Amino acid sequence: MDYHHHTNNSIDSKAVMQEVCEQAITKGIKEICFTEHYSVNPDAPTYGHMDFAIYQQDIKDSQASYGDRLTIKMGIELCEPHLMMDVYEKELSSIPFDFIMGSVHNIGNQKLRLHLRANQDTFYDDYFAEMYKLVSDANIDVLAHIDLMKRYAVQEGHEVYVFEQYKDQIAAVLEKAIQRGIGIEINTSGLRSSLGEALPTPQIVSLYHDLGGKILTLGSDSHKAETVGAGIKEAAQIAKQCGFTHIYQFDKREPKAVSLS
Repeated sequence: MDYHHHTNNSIDSKAVMQEVCEQAITKGIKEICFTEHYSVNPDAPTYGHMDFAIYQQDIKDSQASYGDRLTIKMGIELCEPHLMMDVYEKELSSIPFDFIMGSVHNIGNQKLRLHLRANQDTFYDDYFAEMYKLVSDANIDVLAHIDLMKRYAVQEGHEVYVFEQYKDQIAAVLEKAIQRGIGIEINTSGLRSSLGEALPTPQIVSLYHDLGGKILTLGSDSHKAETVGAGIKEAAQIAKQCGFTHIYQFDKREPKAVSLS
């Protein structure tokens, strides 16, 4: 299962959904959830691109073409869904999503990279603090790429954070997620970059397990048809190594455990 994929319904992808489905079938993927970027904030880069009528028709057409060989779910990745919550509710309440992810891509209306450049000493603290606000308030199912900030840190010449230094902040995020029934994902996009590690690290996945977390999804975060499912086997191994025996699929936002064995 690949529970994080983008197509041309997202501002940063040119992938065609039916081509993604064909590649998924070829690679042995049994279930895919499309999770297009969406924001209601006019200052966010993802604002204004999504046309939900087109997206829903793409899902229906793909299900009609490939539904006997591939389970296709409709999801969404919301940017800063703890902000402007009333607008998100108004825009999304009538759409029958299977799965909703929440992510932090901006802090104070600044892209993460720009926030990092302007806040050299506090950018990791700021990021995890924003993630805590998100998980405290947002109406989501899973937190996307919990430690995404490290990708931009490395690109800007900074070190990857030291887990022990931020463990308490991260634990607070995970405890709040567990309290509210929100899961996390193992996002494999970092494995395909110079970063060379998943988002989040196995240390965070293990901490989530030790704190009692159960809901875990695996996602490639791919923006291309040819990389659908990339790293999913590796992510499953990480999940097992961290103590998980199951991952989760979603249907109409209801989680269901699926054995990793």
